[in-house]
Amino acid sequence: MGKSVVKDPGLADKGKLKIEWVENFMPILKEIRKTFEKEKPFKNKTIAAILHLEAKTAALLRVLADAGATVSTTSANPETTDDSVAAALAEHPNIHVYSWRGETIEEYWENINRVLDHKPDIIIDDGADGIVLVHQERTELLDKIMGGCEETTTGVTRIKNLEREGKLRFPVIAVNDAKMKHLFDNRFGTAESSIFGILNATNLMIAGKTVVVAGFGWCGRGLASRLKGMGAKVIVCEIDPIKALEACMEGYQVMKMIDAVKQADIVITVTGVNKVVRKEHFEVAKDKCIFCNAGHFDVEVCIPDLEKLAAKKKKTRYFGLPYNDYLVEEYELKDGRKLYLLAKGRLVNIVAGQGHPAEVMDFSFSLQALSAKYVLENHSKLDPRVYKVPDEIDKMVAELKLRSMGIEIDRLTPEQEEYIKSYEIGT
Repeated sequence: MGKSVVKDPGLADKGKLKIEWVENFMPILKEIRKTFEKEKPFKNKTIAAILHLEAKTAALLRVLADAGATVSTTSANPETTDDSVAAALAEHPNIHVYSWRGETIEEYWENINRVLDHKPDIIIDDGADGIVLVHQERTELLDKIMGGCEETTTGVTRIKNLEREGKLRFPVIAVNDAKMKHLFDNRFGTAESSIFGILNATNLMIAGKTVVVAGFGWCGRGLASRLKGMGAKVIVCEIDPIKALEACMEGYQVMKMIDAVKQADIVITVTGVNKVVRKEHFEVAKDKCIFCNAGHFDVEVCIPDLEKLAAKKKKTRYFGLPYNDYLVEEYELKDGRKLYLLAKGRLVNIVAGQGHPAEVMDFSFSLQALSAKYVLENHSKLDPRVYKVPDEIDKMVAELKLRSMGIEIDRLTPEQEEYIKSYEIGT
């Protein structure tokens, strides 16, 4: 535990401008900040935040720090730190940053441990690496931790598995399952940011291409809809018969990956499952097919299989700030076909893009801030299990957003409230 460790402190001024920009478009967090600055709900508390470390995340962390918390933070992925934002955050007196883009796997885990060395009272996680690590290797911290909040579908699944096995030791709020999260962040945010990442990495057109979306959860629904609107021919791959039927009824082609990949110009995985695209799919993939992933971990496109099949490999499409990296890898197979992998198989929307739009992250991070406060105030009454975001928090975030947009909605009259409670026929 000590001073922040970032790639280049000299980038701080650039990072401050990015944070200032997104804060202008996050009115819900702005309102929460006003209340938190007065009440200081997290005074003398430590919050560990393991989130994709970019500008919108910085807005949340500044709110928590200005609410009295000591915040220790790192990225939830080795490739999703914006180094200028990390440098800017490191200048805040109550925020400790251990993160840079391009960490090795060893450095990634070292940085999570550095964050946990601050002995947090609350963990705000994205993917559950921090929460799982505490339960498996940092058990000395368990007695101090009041609870946690989890941002993603993947992370909630992992934590529910801990709960199912009777190993979860503190309450966790499943922020991902809130309506104001999955209906907006997952559906609209993932769609726009992933498409931006693909376009940014490739500089190619969506219209007229055949695009395969693997997974028709909220993220997949959003992606399919936006891609269709941009003129793509969309194929959906699913394992759930109900979701597959829903995709069919919405006008998408539905088929197995082995058949879809033969037609695909682009394949996007968003499932939370490993090896969605693997050896047998690469062997029949169309020449110049582009593969990318919008799921949390880099396991959905099986890179080891692609490596084994390739006769040649090269990196291409280099970008400077904020990436300082090659965003596309070309794999030439023995038969001469070329297959392309974007963003090293990691989250294409952040590794090759800029993450979700500020407006939608305003929803998600407002939920995180309010859920962390809920954990603080109620942890003694909560069992060690996974909880939904309370309805009043979900609705509060929606109401604050509507107010910021100047939108008013109707309310039930007292008579109407009585009517809907009635069970008598004809009343």
